[in-house]
Amino acid sequence: MTGHQQTGAALHERAASLDAADEIAFTRERFVPAGSGSTAVQAYLDGNSLGRPLKATQRRINELIEGAWGTRLIRSWDEAWMELPLTLGDRIGEVVLGAAPGQTFVGDSTTVILYKLIRAAVAADPGRTRIVIDTENFPTDRYVAEGIATETGAELVWIEPEPSEGVTAEQVASVVDERTALVVVSHVAYKSAWIADLAEITRVSHDAGALVLSDTCHSGGVVREDVDELGIDLAVGCSYKFLNGGPGAPAYGYVADRHQDRLRQPIQGWMGHAEPFRMGPGYRPSPGMRHFISGTPPVLGMVGIADTVDLIEEAGLDRIRAKAVALTRFVIDAVDGELAQLGVEVASPREDDRRGAHVTITHPRSRELCAELWSRDVIPDFREPDGIRLGLAPLSTSFAEVATALDVIAGLLRD
Repeated sequence: MTGHQQTGAALHERAASLDAADEIAFTRERFVPAGSGSTAVQAYLDGNSLGRPLKATQRRINELIEGAWGTRLIRSWDEAWMELPLTLGDRIGEVVLGAAPGQTFVGDSTTVILYKLIRAAVAADPGRTRIVIDTENFPTDRYVAEGIATETGAELVWIEPEPSEGVTAEQVASVVDERTALVVVSHVAYKSAWIADLAEITRVSHDAGALVLSDTCHSGGVVREDVDELGIDLAVGCSYKFLNGGPGAPAYGYVADRHQDRLRQPIQGWMGHAEPFRMGPGYRPSPGMRHFISGTPPVLGMVGIADTVDLIEEAGLDRIRAKAVALTRFVIDAVDGELAQLGVEVASPREDDRRGAHVTITHPRSRELCAELWSRDVIPDFREPDGIRLGLAPLSTSFAEVATALDVIAGLLRD
């Protein structure tokens, strides 16, 4: 047996041991299989871009077509659908965000909700015209902020964190002042997986009188949020990553109840009106979270979200987080072994409490390497300029498939 075979065998043996000890291994059987036979995916490591579908969601879609849509028809609006953005929002708030009822809604894309909440925050105090955001934040966050700055004359204040890390409270403290309206920060950085210190960032922002918006797209469902306890003002997150809502499933927005009366969202639609079916002249916002809703709820897009929220509650967010740490640590340890000798480096935080549920590795050949991995049914994603992002969804990812992916990467780099 060659040295590489010994290394590969040891990796798979360790993976098998970790899978056997996995307290939430039962959740993997709840997902629709990723192909079979020659069409089977060997390793799906992109759950932080598009989560796999649950078997329960497959059934629920059929039930919707045959029941609420197919049989109850228009009556379903009165029976459930009108309140779905708020009832589902409350479930996400309870299980994922640590938010009391009446502060979370579902509807629109992440981009649209970001626009609504950032725009509302900028308009809340005419004396505050600065938006603090970082150069490593997700493109949508940056682009929306840029557009609002152009639209309103607000000033963007840019933080430039280390690409392999993320925004720190010290960096925020150095730029916020009496002119700052809002600080926009991702709880987990989309490239590096850096977990921001939301408690301290919120404290220093509030000391300056600024609001904080947390983008939870890469943390919702895998890292505990506790937005109420932390004093977060606003939050947004998508549902098609770790919440497995499906492609194009709507995002969720959170507005702390203390701000709901004074913040006015800019996209005034009939569903946010105090009396939507009166359809009279003029817009009168509904009290509470309903006025943050604009148009007709995307009911079909919401179907898959509730099942994953239920599964997160069943598995327990603490156990999910523990597995995320173990999966990412497994990757880092493997890279520090044979893969480091092949030129692979870790571009994510090494401290377990600073790392979300993905690991970015770098190599000069990453672009071609990622394409070759896809052709072999090993699915990570590529991030400019030279990163391969390994997304490790704790509910659906096994240690065995991570070991397979790492083994294939090593083989490709040796060829």
